[in-house]
Amino acid sequence: MKLSFSIAIGVDAPVLAALHCAVAEDLTERYGRGPWSWRTTEKGVLLGMRRSRVLVARKGGTIVGTLHLPTKKPWAIDVSYFTPVTKALYLIGMAVLPTMQRQGIGRQLIREAVKQARAWPADAIRLDAFDAEAGAGAFYAKCGFREVGRVVYRKAPLVYFELVL
Repeated sequence: MKLSFSIAIGVDAPVLAALHCAVAEDLTERYGRGPWSWRTTEKGVLLGMRRSRVLVARKGGTIVGTLHLPTKKPWAIDVSYFTPVTKALYLIGMAVLPTMQRQGIGRQLIREAVKQARAWPADAIRLDAFDAEAGAGAFYAKCGFREVGRVVYRKAPLVYFELVL
């Protein structure tokens, strides 16, 4: 599938909020309520844009996927589990439209995130995934991320992954 990638701008916020909400609703429908059921708002997306580089994948002119690459460590990450590096990025908020999943969009987003990280420059990409059926741990492992630990944060079981660049 041919996609184009860009950094999100303010006018993308309503579409990104709707995309994240669609993913949350889909996961809740399939797996029941959980930490993945959190719905975002346009205001939350705009805040994320100020704190991180927000990458979007477009098919034609339509946004079909996104992820955030902040340099600041998210609250649920304990860096003691990860390989010491000079500069790490954190992959958060990855979402692909439910109707477009399993078509390679997520893998292409990851490849583009790696390009962005190398150009930054960064030494690693770190993330956490829910350690539950609704989690994406198996996907990240298939994309080359290595599991480095398991924790429970605020009652949510998480798996830490990293990709050293």
